[in-house]
Amino acid sequence: MDRELYGREAALHDAGLVARLSGLTKHGASRVPFEHGDDPPVTVFTGGRGTGKTALLKEVRNRYRGYTPLALLDCAHIEPPADHGPGWTPLTGALAELAVQLSPKVLGARPVKFPRVSLGLVAVASLGWSQEDDERARRDLQRLGPLLATVDPTRGAATHWVGKVLAKLAATFAEATVPLAGLLAEATVETVLEEVFGRLQRTSESWYGTYRNAGGRGKAGLQQLAIDFEQGGRRRAEAEGFLVGALTEDLLHPYVGIRRGGRIGRPLVLLDNAHEPLGRQLVEPVLRARSEGRRDRVVVLATSRVREHEGLRNATRTRLPETAHRAPSPRDTRVGSGILAVELTPLSPAQTRSAFDHHDPAGRTPTELARAVHRLTGGRPLGVALLGRAAGEAPEHLRAGLTPGGLLDLTVELREDTPPVPVAPTLLAELLPVRRPGPYAVLAAAHDEESARMLAHARLQGESLDGDVALRVRDRLRSEDWAASEPGSGHFVADPLLRALLLHRLRFEDGDHPRYAAWHAVHETLHRHYGPEPGPYRLHHDLALGRTEEAVTQLRLTFPEQDVLGWLRRLRFIGSAPYPREHGRTGPDPRRAIALGRRPPGGARGATADDLPPGLDHDTTELHLSVRRLLHAVWLLTDPLALPDDEVADRLAHELRRLSGRHLTGSGSLWDAATHWPRDIRAWREPSLPPGREDGV
Repeated sequence: MDRELYGREAALHDAGLVARLSGLTKHGASRVPFEHGDDPPVTVFTGGRGTGKTALLKEVRNRYRGYTPLALLDCAHIEPPADHGPGWTPLTGALAELAVQLSPKVLGARPVKFPRVSLGLVAVASLGWSQEDDERARRDLQRLGPLLATVDPTRGAATHWVGKVLAKLAATFAEATVPLAGLLAEATVETVLEEVFGRLQRTSESWYGTYRNAGGRGKAGLQQLAIDFEQGGRRRAEAEGFLVGALTEDLLHPYVGIRRGGRIGRPLVLLDNAHEPLGRQLVEPVLRARSEGRRDRVVVLATSRVREHEGLRNATRTRLPETAHRAPSPRDTRVGSGILAVELTPLSPAQTRSAFDHHDPAGRTPTELARAVHRLTGGRPLGVALLGRAAGEAPEHLRAGLTPGGLLDLTVELREDTPPVPVAPTLLAELLPVRRPGPYAVLAAAHDEESARMLAHARLQGESLDGDVALRVRDRLRSEDWAASEPGSGHFVADPLLRALLLHRLRFEDGDHPRYAAWHAVHETLHRHYGPEPGPYRLHHDLALGRTEEAVTQLRLTFPEQDVLGWLRRLRFIGSAPYPREHGRTGPDPRRAIALGRRPPGGARGATADDLPPGLDHDTTELHLSVRRLLHAVWLLTDPLALPDDEVADRLAHELRRLSGRHLTGSGSLWDAATHWPRDIRAWREPSLPPGREDGV
């Protein structure tokens, strides 16, 4: 059954990118003209964690498996076999796995055989074998059984040939004064050719005659290949590149000559996490051969979490929606120009709405919840999918009052055979798979590299004995393609979703209700760091600690100053503080009542004239109350974990217009803010400065 992959239709529909590259619609329904003739580009889908790269490759596998030769390999997870010899590397392991996956019979065509790959891997497997330890040789040979079975299932799957190889090796050891890699490779290859390969397959050995120093002699090429592999360094890289060529040559063979008429569609090689070194080892030999004029018919679809990977520097870049009908990939003399890098774009608000409708078809959650989740996640598919599922599974009594923050507090059932898991920790683990997320949660409260280093020194001294914790966290975030300390962002962790998840962990992970000791310790540390003057950073952390009156007082005192844009900027920054939520809290948000001039539920202070500082005259009292309502309105309306609120947005505009009438010189900016800030908020943008400026700066 096809998965719902919202926003990925450009790749997957019947005239989409994958169909045009492979020449086949899903499930082998019909042929599609090849967009790039016999020279398809290596297509690399780029995007950070949670953008749907792996899901896209898996869906391609599900739709095309059984209709054209296909293999899916995760370049970040090639598990080495136990007690393997030196002939095993991630690349040789990957080639064996790819060949086995590509070999099964598909609709209307025979299985693909891999004699060339088999011979090359047999040759390098002999490295490190000794006469004293024939058990290792036996294990290494038996591991090659599934690969050799692609050449002849009846003989390769049996094990009698292993004993004959071992006997031939024993004779070779006895005759040789030194167990050279080339001699062992020759003896192993000869026996495999005799015992496993049929008459027609034996000719595949001649392909290795093109290897360096082979002089057209296949066995000599295989000997040299093993010697180079054992040497390591540049020579091993050359040998491994030649082995990749063996894979593509084996895949090409069924598509040429009299056999080609029975095959529709090109073979698909899907490489997940191709930004890892193994991905580059697999892709670069293919690109190099193509730049030299070789045509191999293989469609390589890869993913890269690193958008600016060195291997992509000469790629043609485009965005996924632009590939729906055409995906040009012009070539030049540079090897890397054979790559088409396709950025996976975020889901649109409409696509997020569709995902929520899928999980909540009856519409029992708030109307604006999907749009608020889109604001929080930025349209990142993993976040949308998990939070949408959480909304659909939420208890009945909670659904009407759900917010994005409330969704993070829930549990969700990902599989029927496992217990429900907490939403926020599960999503955080997917987006930032680190062994200890605690330091990241602490530093998510920081604003820049300087404050992060101060915070690490104060709160994380035991985390590292040999380096700056903040810089280690910064570098790890960058390696995961998360922006950190972006200039002007005001946040050490720049991505709103990742920052919200880390702050959720800081607030609730220790289960220390109602003290929230870790949260208070971190924000108090930053509060002291920015003291003693009541500047915007100090007041920002006051709000994070649930204290608002000093911020209101300071904004009131500075209101008459001429720099009104500076005052609005400070208001916006102070009001961007994370709200000290209570886990699982239901009912109205206290900030809403205060923004509307009412006493909040539960008798909280801070809403009426009874809570005013002493000694204020009538005019100053009115200003103080207006600023208080305005600050709480900004705090609520810009909170990515809250829902939008039209009544509070209207009150925001009302307060700004009233303040415009009070200011002697800056009434224009305040009036413009009253017009544009509610509009920005309803359009899910940060309030713009100067008000109405399109880029929001």
